[in-house]
Amino acid sequence: MKYFLNRFLFLFFIFLSLSFVSKAQGEQKDSLSHIAKKRANRAALYSALLPGAGQVYNKKYWKVPIIYAGFGTLYYFIRTNNTEFKKYQSALVIRNDADTNTVDEFPTLSDQDLTVRKDYYRRNRDLSYILAGVLYTLNIIDAYVDSQLLDFDVSDNLSMHTAPTLFQSPGQQMKPGLQLTFTFR
Repeated sequence: MKYFLNRFLFLFFIFLSLSFVSKAQGEQKDSLSHIAKKRANRAALYSALLPGAGQVYNKKYWKVPIIYAGFGTLYYFIRTNNTEFKKYQSALVIRNDADTNTVDEFPTLSDQDLTVRKDYYRRNRDLSYILAGVLYTLNIIDAYVDSQLLDFDVSDNLSMHTAPTLFQSPGQQMKPGLQLTFTFR
């Protein structure tokens, strides 16, 4: 839990500092650009405070269950791997103590087998923590980018056509190529 809190505070201060940097650069000449940037920063901040809140702010409700399913899955793996790690770690400690009254849970496994299993579950638990941090970061990036692209024009007035063509350089033969034609109406 302390790991997540540290990461959360780190990302929160990064977004806070980004908002101060954008304010310090002066007033925007284009008010629509300023509004879009402010909206994107707000969406990112909402997602940083509560994963999925930026997606709700952008009215992309279908993304929220995906985010929480990812966090739920990672929580399951973190919990399972941590339980197994602690089980093999305590079995190793019990086996190596000097008390003869303790019962060995895994009499068929050697010390090396217990160590390998302990390390395996610790590695998987740590990887799950890293993946949870990546998912958290992607959640914030998705909210920011999606908010930036809300005003992006995808109408039929924009088009691109490709066609084969022949190009001639000065003093050289014709060479085949690909011509891209952009149409703005």
